[in-house]
Amino acid sequence: MVVLAAKGKTLRTALRKKADIAPSPAGVSVRDASSRALDTVLASLEDSKAENIVSIDIQGKSSLGDYMVIASGRSHRHVSAIADHLLKAFKDAGFSGVRVEGLASADWVLIDSGDVIVHVFRPEVREFYNLEKMWQAPDLDEETLH
Repeated sequence: MVVLAAKGKTLRTALRKKADIAPSPAGVSVRDASSRALDTVLASLEDSKAENIVSIDIQGKSSLGDYMVIASGRSHRHVSAIADHLLKAFKDAGFSGVRVEGLASADWVLIDSGDVIVHVFRPEVREFYNLEKMWQAPDLDEETLH
């Protein structure tokens, strides 16, 4: 274990400086990676015949990710097939660490790639939760009283 305590340097600052200097391992900027992930998602959803695909830019609204994509499947089986196809597309595109929730019930499947969060719903469930309305609402100014 190496401890960098001399001259006010800590391991955290040493690592931070190294990260500021060194390019990303793949030589791709974060913006390019999130755009590539979004393109992968949209292409996979189109291939799977997902319906009512909506892409929402949440970069200034949340630290959860850069984009949120919401789509519908016609049935439990279709939602499950869309999610499986998307997971395979992420794997084929070289994305790792993709997390999935809700695949067993296939009413609402959430797939989180880090940069892009994908919600695949059955139409009735999508209508009930209405995520688009919440995330597409205009930003409120700081002076606005709630």
